[in-house]
Amino acid sequence: MLPVSYAVRNLARSPGRLVQLVLGSALVVLLILTAAAFQHGMSRSLRASGDPHTVIVLAAGSEESIQRSQVSPAVPGIVAASVPGLHRDLGREAVSGEVYHMGTVVTDDGEEHRGLLRGVTPAALRVHREVSLIDGHFPGPDEILVGRHAATSLGVDPTRLATGARLRFEGHEYTVSGHFAAGGTVLEAELWLDQRDLMAVTKRESLSAVYARMQSPEQRAQLALFCKQRLDLELAAVPETAYYGGLDAFFSPLRIMGWISALLIGGGAVFGGINTLYAAFSARIRELAALQAIGFSRRAIAWSLVQEAMLATAFGGMLAMILAVLVIDPIRVGFSIGVFSLAMTPEVLGLGLLAALALGLFGGLPPAWRCLAPPLPSALRAA
Repeated sequence: MLPVSYAVRNLARSPGRLVQLVLGSALVVLLILTAAAFQHGMSRSLRASGDPHTVIVLAAGSEESIQRSQVSPAVPGIVAASVPGLHRDLGREAVSGEVYHMGTVVTDDGEEHRGLLRGVTPAALRVHREVSLIDGHFPGPDEILVGRHAATSLGVDPTRLATGARLRFEGHEYTVSGHFAAGGTVLEAELWLDQRDLMAVTKRESLSAVYARMQSPEQRAQLALFCKQRLDLELAAVPETAYYGGLDAFFSPLRIMGWISALLIGGGAVFGGINTLYAAFSARIRELAALQAIGFSRRAIAWSLVQEAMLATAFGGMLAMILAVLVIDPIRVGFSIGVFSLAMTPEVLGLGLLAALALGLFGGLPPAWRCLAPPLPSALRAA
């Protein structure tokens, strides 16, 4: 085998081609990192939103969309009084009736923004245990509690949603009472209002869903049995993990399109890299033939050429990972029900490194083999 130092020295023989290879591979790896972070970030946000202890009670036939569901306001009290195994806090059952509404919010600069609003009561904090106040207080009448990523979801400057700011919704003015975090779940993109306020301005007479927290995941069947027994209420019980798992599957085509786009662009860059390597290796045909003449096998020489390609793409991969951590990692992306971050986790960065090495391996083999294919006498006479 040829020493690795031979491959390292050859990298500097053509600085222009080296820069081209490094930047090309960096572009491909950056696209792969972005696609992987997009898929991982969305899936992680949806998976984190499902609590195994929590069950969502919806109108029968609306199991796939909370916003279409209509549940009687009496259901939370009936569930709290009828279902065994409910979690209790300070003697109160963890049952919360809530209203979902996708509406238009007007900030103090007069701009309109679409956002997801949730009408809640203090009982919501007994169910959504991941929610914690960052500042301010729980919303009362004419107040809104803002999720920490709601500004990204609405597409507004965070200062427009500062505590004390004024927002308008359906002709009514509300004051921002504070901000909350929710452990990276989709709740962080929402605006929370007093349930009665939201029902009044949207002229609703029904809830969207009832959330119930059980003492253990095994007791979720008690709530499903209750819904089957009370046919008059026309209810269905869906574990929160199953609901958000269904949303994860629903958004999978979007993530697949991201992968396809990255691979198509990356494929073009790979073919460009193969052409560049072929031009670099073909200029050294006589040198490669001389190495064969002094006893090195074609396999050893081909491996040395692949090492050159892998070193160049590894440099490009490291450059891409640095750019990804500095530029892409802080980015948050909003979608219809929440916000997720393009987090460069160790798994995502590891995939980028593997992609860089694979680019060098599979991009370097075809031109290396092509340049070593001519018979030795012909290669030694090459111009």
